[in-house]
Amino acid sequence: MSTHLHHLISLAELDATTIGRLLDRAERMREASLHGTRRLDLLAGRTVLNLFFEPSTRTRTSFELAARRLGAIVVNFDLARSSTNKGETLLDTLHTLEAMHLDAIVVRHRETGTPAFMVRHAMSGVSIINAGDGNHAHPTQGLLDALTIRQHHPDFTKLRVAICGDIRHSRVARSDIHALCTMGVRELRLCGPASLLPETSEVPGCQVLEDFDAAIEGVDAVIMLRLQKERMAATLLPDEASYFQQYGLTPERLARAAPGCLVMHPGPINRGIEIDPAVADGAQSRILEQVGNGVFVRMAVLAEALGR
Repeated sequence: MSTHLHHLISLAELDATTIGRLLDRAERMREASLHGTRRLDLLAGRTVLNLFFEPSTRTRTSFELAARRLGAIVVNFDLARSSTNKGETLLDTLHTLEAMHLDAIVVRHRETGTPAFMVRHAMSGVSIINAGDGNHAHPTQGLLDALTIRQHHPDFTKLRVAICGDIRHSRVARSDIHALCTMGVRELRLCGPASLLPETSEVPGCQVLEDFDAAIEGVDAVIMLRLQKERMAATLLPDEASYFQQYGLTPERLARAAPGCLVMHPGPINRGIEIDPAVADGAQSRILEQVGNGVFVRMAVLAEALGR
């Protein structure tokens, strides 16, 4: 049974029917908006606030574009000039913003659980959309990655996918795992240094490997992740040169994958650390497709959460 969304906190809460419906709606949004060149007024008169406590280029910009292309009023919260710098608590900030009659708050925060906390304590009917919390979840990134893969390989049950890099600290990896497993991917391999891998018990149904050559063998898509230096202890930081030698995606390594293997990365890219520039900019790269898909996925999520 599909679930109507009012909030979006994690893909772990969604079934395959709901995820499929959101991906279908994103595709329809693309066509209806003429690939983003025509505004749709589905959310005319609605107000969406971007509440970002961490830096962001792709996610914040695409949420703003998504809301504007749906006809909503968009407000970007200026953290540097806000009362949070004067000691105001998150709860007081939430209630203050609610008093201004917002329809949705898109929140990114360094602390895991912040969007769920806001859902529990909201006093109005405002929708809370998680744009990334700690190392917990980044649900719209998981959706746009699933959409990018589906555009090239419609049947997930036939696919082998590898996710490589700092999986332990990555909210993107967790949301990708939820999306791909829920959609029935045939085989999902997680690869990285032992210190950057999750416990096997945390990722049931996934293969956990330290050998990148083995992980990429015959896969149809590979999702590369950057080192989450801001979320890991200094003792876990690998030497960048040796890391690239063992876990960098090079043209030679990519040749081990299935022909036409999709190369993906949520960004920002650290060239020469997790991915070779020749691969990032190569014919098999779908990185910019992911960015474009992000706008339409976020349009679909906002339309579903706020649609009358």
